[in-house]
Amino acid sequence: MVDPGEFKWTAGENLLKAYLNKEGVGLLFCSECGSTLCGIVDGKVHGVALGCVNGDPGIKIEKHIFVGSKALWEVMPDNVIAYEEGPPNELS
Repeated sequence: MVDPGEFKWTAGENLLKAYLNKEGVGLLFCSECGSTLCGIVDGKVHGVALGCVNGDPGIKIEKHIFVGSKALWEVMPDNVIAYEEGPPNELS
């Protein structure tokens, strides 16, 4: 999770495109390359896709979601919570 008060875009905010469900939960994408950049709830960033972060973010993996549909070759790390589908609703 990301503290919405601590998050800010440093560049490229004009390139963001959103996909939102009817509850206002969704994802922001780069309109040029299609990369998923973060999750949003009610217009606020709540999680950043670490594949788009340059350098070591200095965090540890806490959980994996949707492991029921992971690639057969993907290895889940020990001692990390894994959910077959999505986690219980933690957004409220």
